[in-house]
Amino acid sequence: MTIEHWLRVWNYLPILLQGLSVNLALLGGLITVGFIIGVVVALLEVYAPPPLRLVAFGYAWIFRSIPEILLLLLMWFGPAQFGIKISPFIAAVLALGLRSSAYQAEIFRGALQAIPVGQALAARALGLSRIGAIRYVLLPQALRLSLAGWGNEFAVVLKDTTLAYAIGVVEVMRQARYIGSREFPLTLPAYITVALLFLILTYAGLFIIGKAERRLRIPGLEARR
Repeated sequence: MTIEHWLRVWNYLPILLQGLSVNLALLGGLITVGFIIGVVVALLEVYAPPPLRLVAFGYAWIFRSIPEILLLLLMWFGPAQFGIKISPFIAAVLALGLRSSAYQAEIFRGALQAIPVGQALAARALGLSRIGAIRYVLLPQALRLSLAGWGNEFAVVLKDTTLAYAIGVVEVMRQARYIGSREFPLTLPAYITVALLFLILTYAGLFIIGKAERRLRIPGLEARR
């Protein structure tokens, strides 16, 4: 690698950033899918009757056991066997979102179980129903307690978005491959540039989540730093 190679890669930076915007869109979609389903699964694991609880545990176990790349391929090729056509982007959001939901469910489950039993008893004593106690007292606290674990999941799924290139999504890794195909000496500088972009995004995301965690800390329920 020479200075000239880095300068030429710099000229391709807008293309890499365009690809990175697709990764960020994937991240937003899959995190949303994972969060909504993850909360529901966690609530079922902790508060549902035994049959539903077993279904929730089975769901989390299945999607934590299947490799991400296999989930992507199944979500991309599977619906086509039944005449259902979905775009590679939607397939990636669903596949990675379902995988993330299983891990987020375990994060939220642990947070729910970390809340002292007295919280639920106090809520019921104040006249709240069981669902009301979960909605207004227990779940808000659990979401705040889960920020540390959720930050780790954010870092993982941010990097997982690059796997979407396997089913044809034109994200930053595919753009880097295009650059290397056009000018082979730029392959390594392009990949290093992508790595630096992800370092910046990961640090920025974890910094924001860390700030939110400190701001929303629940006195008496979390260890002091």
